[in-house]
Amino acid sequence: MSWHRRKSLDTITQHEEGRRLVPTLTWPHLVALGIGAIVGTGIYTLIGVGADKAGPAVLLSFVIAGMVCACAALAYAEMATMMPAAGSAYTYSYAALGETLAWIVGWSLILEYSLVVSTVAVGWSGYFVGFMQWVGITIPPALAAGPHAGGIINLPAILITFAVAGLLIAGTRESATLNAVLVVVKLIALAVFIAIALPAFDAGNLQPFMPYGFPKSMGADGVERGVMAAAAIIFFAFYGFDAISTAAEETKDPSRNLSIGIIGSMIGCTLIYVLVALAAVGAMAYTVFGQSAEPLALILRELGHGTAAAAIGIAAVIALPTVLLAFFYGQSRIFFVMSRDGLLPRSLSLVNPRTGTPVAITVFTAILVAALAGVARLDEIAALANAGTLVAFIAVSVCLLVLRKREPDRARGFRTPLAWMVAPLAILGCAYLFWSLPQKTQLYFLAWNVVGFVLYVAYARRNSQLGR
Repeated sequence: MSWHRRKSLDTITQHEEGRRLVPTLTWPHLVALGIGAIVGTGIYTLIGVGADKAGPAVLLSFVIAGMVCACAALAYAEMATMMPAAGSAYTYSYAALGETLAWIVGWSLILEYSLVVSTVAVGWSGYFVGFMQWVGITIPPALAAGPHAGGIINLPAILITFAVAGLLIAGTRESATLNAVLVVVKLIALAVFIAIALPAFDAGNLQPFMPYGFPKSMGADGVERGVMAAAAIIFFAFYGFDAISTAAEETKDPSRNLSIGIIGSMIGCTLIYVLVALAAVGAMAYTVFGQSAEPLALILRELGHGTAAAAIGIAAVIALPTVLLAFFYGQSRIFFVMSRDGLLPRSLSLVNPRTGTPVAITVFTAILVAALAGVARLDEIAALANAGTLVAFIAVSVCLLVLRKREPDRARGFRTPLAWMVAPLAILGCAYLFWSLPQKTQLYFLAWNVVGFVLYVAYARRNSQLGR
């Protein structure tokens, strides 16, 4: 049946001339790409959103989200080394589950990456506006926020999106090298925050620890709160390792370097997050920074460290674009592979022979993301991005189990330990997080996939290269 046609694992890394990406990345590039993607808006801005939903128990929300992501990361490491081709969960699903399900996963990834980049651009804009005010330059409110916040358009968010697009067009290795430098700046800034905030730890700020309970529940103000409601949002803070898997085709020695990049970045980031979250909620009551667009800088200012707060703001302005770069890179590669497969217009998958980058798809992605970033709300688009990611994580975990049964003897550069326990844990954890998302987000996600399925039937299925 054409609805279930699958790519062959034997030919999945074979591509026609002019639509083939060039391998230039090593494992340090991948670890930096992963840390650059993971450590960013989630900890710089969404810690405030999470604290508003869970109170001090946002610490528990971070632990739950991190555990689910760790299981998914192990599944990704096996799939990426088994199929070192661009496309991430979309490509794995095409080989294991068939074209129709692969389209749904790819369509969900488009949603994820587009909204992640938009979210990060909006978060960066908040820090940039604060920094400009600190140096004495006021950006008109009408040009610094979308209509939901009383502005007209978020111009800084749009400009940073196109700046990152230009960098990616210039070359993958060059982008990855600059990303590694900026990641170091970002980690130093977080270390400064921990060093200042942790000594101000006050156990009284952790009481009551769980003011809104554990499961998602509707508050009197109409906002869904609870530990799981926060975990479903700040889950956004942990993923990013999946962006590494989109770089498989551009990685040297992928069977070794991909697993190092995916697992190494997850371990490092989990440690960083726990320390930063503990320092934040211990140093100040969550009600103070829960609604702030720049919670870490706000905490330092309230503690009387204005210079350090300015430094955090500067570091965010400089380093948050690493998240933009990583996810923008992933988004362009998902678009690229779906175009190369014929599910999107084939003209978008041409590679520039001089730079080795897909210029047309990068420009197209920039226009789409900039349009979203100019008018979108941070919390709403973060939640919707999480919906797409959770579906992708479930799909990859299912692919792991399917291929363990169908292809038990095929070479794997990395084998997930306790696969029949880890993969089901990832599936169940992601399903529970998806259920914990706001109901409005779930309905938006369903509507997105209804539109996607119509597009698949009307265009993608008819133009599929595999079908031909």
